[in-house]
Amino acid sequence: SYCQYLIYGVKKGIMQKLSTIFPFSRTPMRTHVRTRFAPSPTGFLHVGGLRTALYSFLFAKNQGGDFVLRIEDTDQKRLVPGAIESLISTLETVGLSCDEGFGLRNGTCEQHGNHGPYIQSERLGLYQGYANELVERKLAYHCFCSSERLAEMREIQIAAKRAPRYDRHCLSLKPSEVEARKSAGEASVIRFRIPDDRDIEFGDLIRGTVKFHTRDMDDQVIIKSDGFPTYHLAVVVDDHLMEVTHVIRGEEWLSSTPKHILIYEALGWQPTEFGHLPLLLNPDKSKLSKRQGDVAVEDYLAKGYLKEALINFVALLGWNPGKGETQEIFTLAELQEKFDLTKVNKAGAVFDIKKLDWMNAEYIKRMDTDSLFARLKKGNFLEKELIRKAPDPMQTDVFLKRVLTIEQDRLAKLSEFGEQNPFFFTDTVEYAVDLLRWKENTPALIQEALKKARAILGTLDESMWETHAELERVLLEAAGEKRGDFLWPLRVALSGAQRSPSPFDCAWVLGKNQTLKRIDKAIRICETGK
Repeated sequence: SYCQYLIYGVKKGIMQKLSTIFPFSRTPMRTHVRTRFAPSPTGFLHVGGLRTALYSFLFAKNQGGDFVLRIEDTDQKRLVPGAIESLISTLETVGLSCDEGFGLRNGTCEQHGNHGPYIQSERLGLYQGYANELVERKLAYHCFCSSERLAEMREIQIAAKRAPRYDRHCLSLKPSEVEARKSAGEASVIRFRIPDDRDIEFGDLIRGTVKFHTRDMDDQVIIKSDGFPTYHLAVVVDDHLMEVTHVIRGEEWLSSTPKHILIYEALGWQPTEFGHLPLLLNPDKSKLSKRQGDVAVEDYLAKGYLKEALINFVALLGWNPGKGETQEIFTLAELQEKFDLTKVNKAGAVFDIKKLDWMNAEYIKRMDTDSLFARLKKGNFLEKELIRKAPDPMQTDVFLKRVLTIEQDRLAKLSEFGEQNPFFFTDTVEYAVDLLRWKENTPALIQEALKKARAILGTLDESMWETHAELERVLLEAAGEKRGDFLWPLRVALSGAQRSPSPFDCAWVLGKNQTLKRIDKAIRICETGK
C-alpha cells in the first residue's frame, strides 16, 4: 500500500508539472458523477445508513454515474466479526448493488473496480504517506501528549468556560526532538494544523451556503498512535483517489466538513460536493436511536416488511417528488428517475411506523399470491409454532396458499400470516353455543340453517370446492334474502370466532371434509347446548 502512495505521488508530480504549462487547476474538474457509501463494520445497517446509501445510489443513477461501496474500518476496537458480510448482504437484498467496491459472491466478500483496495485497513501506506507529506510541509505535526495531559487540559478549559480544544503544546517541537522521541519508542499521533483566523465557506447541496470560522475548530488527529488514520484524513484521501464527486452523508458530519475542505486544500485537491441529510426522528422528535427500538434494516425485514416497501418508505424520509405530486408508491426505477437532491428537506424527518405499516400493506396487496407466498417461505414466516403444530393437511403449500389468498388484503406484515385466523390450523374449534345465534334466533332456527348448509355443501362435487367463486354463488343462493340467519351460524361453525373471514372464504380454505366436520359439531352443540 505504501507503493500505491509512491505511484500516486509520481502521477501527482506530473500533473503539477503540467499545471505550470497549461492553464488548468492541479486537480481537473470531474464531470462523471460518482457517489459512495462507506459504512463502518461495527454492527448491523441502521435505517439511517440505509437512507444515506439509498440517496447516494439514487443520485448516482439519476445522473448516469457510479455508486461505490467501500468499508471504513479504521476504528479497529469497534469491529464486529461478520459485520461486513451482513452490511453488504443487506444492501444487495434491498437492491442497492454497487458499481464498484465490495460485493458478495457465494457468501464471500469480493472487491471489484479500478480504485481499490476498497477497505481502509489495506490502504494504510497511502494515509501515512500523505500525512508525512503534510508534516514535511509544516501543515501537520507530531503530538506526544498523553491521554492524562489531554484530559487535564480539557478539564481546565471547561472550568474556565472555554471550548475544549488542543493547546498546540507540541506544535513547536523541532524535527530533531520529534525523531529522538520516536526513536526512543514514545507514542505519538499526527495532528493537522488548522489555519488561524479563516472563514471556511462552502455550498451544501441541501442546506445552501454554510460558513465556519477556524477559531471554532481543533487541530484534529489525522494519524493515530497505532498508525491508522482517523476518519478526517482517510475520507479525504479515499474520496479523492476514488474520484468521488458527491458526498451525501448525515448532518452529524456537517461540522467536520470545513476540516475536510482544509485537508483537500492542503493536499492541493479539488473538494467533492457535499450534501448533508437531516436527522431521522422518533414521533416525539427525539433522534432515532437503538435505545428507542429496532433501527436495524435486518430487524424490519425479519418482521415481514417487504424490501420494496422499506426502500419506498425510507426514500420519503426527507425527500419528496415536488409540489403537486401525490404519488406515494414508487418502484426503485421510478425513484431513480425522479430523485433530486434539491428536493431533500433541511428539517428532521419523522420515522412513522404507522406509515410504514400502511405502505407495506399496500405492497402486499399489489403482489401476486404466488410471489408473496415465495416471500413467506424465503423469510421463514411459515416456520411458526401455529403452523408446525397444525395437522399435516393444513401444512401443505396448497392449503397455505389458500389461507394467504384470504388474508392478503388484511396483512400489514408477512409475520402476521395466520395469526388473525388461527382456526385454520386446528382440527377443532371451541366456542359458546350463544355465539351461533343470529340476533334473536332460536336454537331450532340455528339448527335448521346449519342442516340446510350441511345438505347443500355435502352434495357438492369435489371440483366445486376448488373454486372460491362457485362456493360463494351456491351459498348466497341458498341464503336468500335473510342472509344473516343462514350465513352467521355457518361462519361461526367454521371459525369459532366473533370476527373472521366470510363463510365462503372459510369453507374454501378448509375444504369439504373439514367444513362438514365443523358443521356437524355445531349441529350437535345446538342439540345438546354445549
